[in-house]
Amino acid sequence: MIKRNSLFKKCIASVMCLVVGALSLTACDIPGRDKENDGKLNIVTTIFPSYDFAKELCGDGATVTMLLKPGQESHTYEPTAQDILAIEKCDLFIYVGGENDKWVEDILESFDEPVDTVRMIDFADTCTDSHDEDSHDHEGHEHETDEHVWTSPKNAISITQGICEKLCKIDSENKDKYEQNCDSYVKELEALCGEIQSVVDSSKRKTLVFGDRFPFVYFARDFGLDCYAAFEGCSTETEPSAQTMASLIERINADNIPVVLYIEFSAQTVADSIAEQTGCKSLLFHSCHNVTDEEIENGATYLSLMRGNIEVLKEALN
Repeated sequence: MIKRNSLFKKCIASVMCLVVGALSLTACDIPGRDKENDGKLNIVTTIFPSYDFAKELCGDGATVTMLLKPGQESHTYEPTAQDILAIEKCDLFIYVGGENDKWVEDILESFDEPVDTVRMIDFADTCTDSHDEDSHDHEGHEHETDEHVWTSPKNAISITQGICEKLCKIDSENKDKYEQNCDSYVKELEALCGEIQSVVDSSKRKTLVFGDRFPFVYFARDFGLDCYAAFEGCSTETEPSAQTMASLIERINADNIPVVLYIEFSAQTVADSIAEQTGCKSLLFHSCHNVTDEEIENGATYLSLMRGNIEVLKEALN
């Protein structure tokens, strides 16, 4: 998810000064509460899943924008003055929440008027960022609530329902439409969950190995998978320890695991190294943080990305 670096907190006051100075010059160009927007709601989201959920619920009845640009790594994102203005002027702002979204809380508290929001982690059954982890030396490590709640379609259902509930409150005239769209989309998500569980249940393995970061705690928990990874959560580390590499390679060789996984926007160096040393394949398993321009042009959705993951599961678990 979108994460501030260590300098962000020091810079936020300066950015807010820029916002105040820019307001009179640019606010007229930002659709939102103070301006007609062709009768449409103006919704701002931080990452791709919430962007896609909102579009599914609203159809063409809202202007939905995402702060992340296609292809941008969410963990290095910092909001611009224009981004902050967009949040301040929107009808609904959807973000993940949690420790790594502290920058959002700081910005929301700075506004003169409150902004309607949906915080995704409030609608999910959360857990810590730990996983089956004999691949790590965790002495002194403190586990935090894992914020990658959307990586499980089961959480996506409750998040979508939470967004729908908020939409019905702020735009009651279109309540029936939102509820109908929500019901239809939830059925698709439930079908997706069934497809994933069917693949897992019919596979001869229940273990995945990630030569990468690991944002799939909820996916693994909800579908009964054991996972081992080079890095916890979305760690900023770039090189796993020799012990971690040896452990992952040993597990792949011992269990004849056919695939090592990496996530989107990864350099793939760790996964490719493991694949080279074990003879297994390296394949993408998409966490849906964000998408590329090409994926946008090809009509990528949360559902299509997850269905792509199903095809990877069929190969990785057999």
